[in-house]
Amino acid sequence: MVGKRSIKDHIVDIIIILIMLFVIAAVMYPFLNALAISFNHAEDTALGGITLWPRRFAWESYRSILTNPIIWRAYAITIYRTVVGTVLALFCTGIIAYGLSHSNLVGRKAYSFICLVPMYFTGGLIPVFLMIRQMGLFNNLLVYVVPALIGLFNIILMRTFFQSLPEALEESARIDGANYLQIFFRIIVPVSTPIMATIALFVGVGHWNDWFTGVVYITNPDLRPMQNVLLAVVNEARMQEQLAALTGQAGGAAAAAAGMMGRGRPANVRSITMATMFVTIFPVLIVYPFLQKYLVKGMMVGSIKG
Repeated sequence: MVGKRSIKDHIVDIIIILIMLFVIAAVMYPFLNALAISFNHAEDTALGGITLWPRRFAWESYRSILTNPIIWRAYAITIYRTVVGTVLALFCTGIIAYGLSHSNLVGRKAYSFICLVPMYFTGGLIPVFLMIRQMGLFNNLLVYVVPALIGLFNIILMRTFFQSLPEALEESARIDGANYLQIFFRIIVPVSTPIMATIALFVGVGHWNDWFTGVVYITNPDLRPMQNVLLAVVNEARMQEQLAALTGQAGGAAAAAAGMMGRGRPANVRSITMATMFVTIFPVLIVYPFLQKYLVKGMMVGSIKG
């Protein structure tokens, strides 16, 4: 039976609610402000002072982006690397983690040590760059997928989850004559949805948000993903704003931004930057809520047994 709540308990609840409301407001304000700027008219955006709602509503920034073939090509590359990279990473990570989860694996401790050391020590950027070039991955779409096939932290999480599964599942399958691959794909994978969804979210978001690979290993502009295009738009916006500040011609900056997107429509560099950002993060915002419950469950289960 729940006892009667005191005045002190109500005061604590009010304080907690106020703190949470403050945190929500602090997190949501930049998001809503950027959304308002992306939908605002170019000439009005140049005046500044936009808060949570556009003063002059306009679709021109999004229209300029969505009619630009550079954006669609970058989008296709980002989707390719995210889908293919996530599926292959789940396969490779799952196979390795499944093997390491067996105590009778010969050299299991040595393999675990090999996976543990690179988590703390790396070869550095220059050796990795030379290795990527020698492998023929420089200016190659495979550079987005191959180096990210194995995630050591993900292997540890998945191995821990596999160790928490009942041994009777695998033993009964062996009695029926199933081999290790059949057991993995037909039994282990179907019951490992939480950890699979967790790793898929980690890897997928990492692929979607990655800009470093495109900067270092890609010089062909036709092979750059969405994040690198967004970076170019942001840099262009900064340059145009600095030019406008020096010359005092905000309208010239808006015209330059419109020309940058290949259209003569009224679009401001800030509006285009914010619109490009929302076009980039929109798929993640759609997918994440469906995987959130698996993320929490997978992380909890993967952290119980070490």
